Amino acid sequence: MGRRTTSDTARNRAMPPQPVAYDITWAGEARSAVGYGTLLFALLAAVDEVAGTLTDVRVALWLVLGALLFAVLWPARVSAAPGLLVSRGLWRQSGVRTDRLVSVRWSNGVAQRLVLRDADGNRAEIDPRVLIANPPLWAVVDTDARTSIERGTLRCGETALRQMAARVDRESARIVFKLSGLK
Repeated sequence: MGRRTTSDTARNRAMPPQPVAYDITWAGEARSAVGYGTLLFALLAAVDEVAGTLTDVRVALWLVLGALLFAVLWPARVSAAPGLLVSRGLWRQSGVRTDRLVSVRWSNGVAQRLVLRDADGNRAEIDPRVLIANPPLWAVVDTDARTSIERGTLRCGETALRQMAARVDRESARIVFKLSGLK
């Protein structure tokens, strides 16, 4: 029980907070990505083998296509701690200070994404289904977003946050009704 030195305090401040909420669906989605990539390779190689056209070059091509499907399907691993949300993809990682958000918006694209930006210029895109499937993860993000609103840093995005909260609440209620036998 020694005294805390200045270097100990600085080291603790430099270390990011430990995640308190994780995406619990990530492992299943990761297994699916591996499975679909492998299945595509196996099916293409089997069709080629039956046709009698399987060569080393074609095996390599089918392997590359299977690996490409795997890479496309690989889910981002999302975790949150008070003040921080981190999304780790296959090749990149992004994080935002959720207690210092300046904007939250829906992306315009094929796959719906929630785009968060913080006061430091950091940006993270999250599949809203991750937040819907993980209420504890959403609770951390929502609490910090409310802090951003109270501090006045969130200039754009209260509507997107309300929409996200409504979706999480709807899904949670649906699950409760289903488990209780009322639906």
